[in-house]
Amino acid sequence: MMIRLLLLTMLVITVPALADDQQRIEQSRQLSMQLGKQLSAELMAAMKAEGPVHAISVCNERAPEIAQSLGANSNAIVGRTALRVRNPNNAPLGEHKAVMDYFKQRIAQDPNVVPEAWFTSSNGEQHYMRAIVMQPQCAACHGANVKPEVQQAILAKYPDDQATGFEVGELRGSFLIRWLDK
Repeated sequence: MMIRLLLLTMLVITVPALADDQQRIEQSRQLSMQLGKQLSAELMAAMKAEGPVHAISVCNERAPEIAQSLGANSNAIVGRTALRVRNPNNAPLGEHKAVMDYFKQRIAQDPNVVPEAWFTSSNGEQHYMRAIVMQPQCAACHGANVKPEVQQAILAKYPDDQATGFEVGELRGSFLIRWLDK
C-alpha cells in the first residue's frame, strides 16, 4: 500500500498532462472553481442572514444540488471529498486520500499554493482534484472552537461528523471532478 501511495504521489507530481488532457483539465478547474464560488456565495448569504446554524442547512441541501447541476452539462460527476468528512457520501477513495496527503504536504511547504492533481484512477476514470484550503469564514462550522448550538445543528444533520477542528490555512478537503469518459 505504501509503495502504491508513493507511486501515485510521484505520478501526481511528475507526470505532465498530455496535450489532449489540457482541455479536460481546464474544464475540471472551471467546474471546481464554479462549485466553490457558488457554494461560498450561498453559505455567506445564509451566514449573514441567519447565522451559522442556518448555513448548515444550506450546505446540507444546496451543496449536492449545485454540484449536480454543474455536472449535468458534462459527462462528469462534480463534488467534494476530504480526509475528515462531514457527509459520508463524500468519503474519499484510497487514491483520493493519497492525493490529499500530498496536498497537505504542499500546503505545509508553501501556503500560497493551491495544489491540484490530474490522474487516471484504478477504474480507468480521469479524476481532477483541487485542494480546499480552510478559510476564516469556514471556522464557525469547521474550526477548532465551534459554538455548542452550531455543533448541535451539525450533529442533527451529520451524526458521524468528522469535519471540525481545522485551523485557517489547513487542508479542509478537495474538489473532485470524475470524468465518466476518456
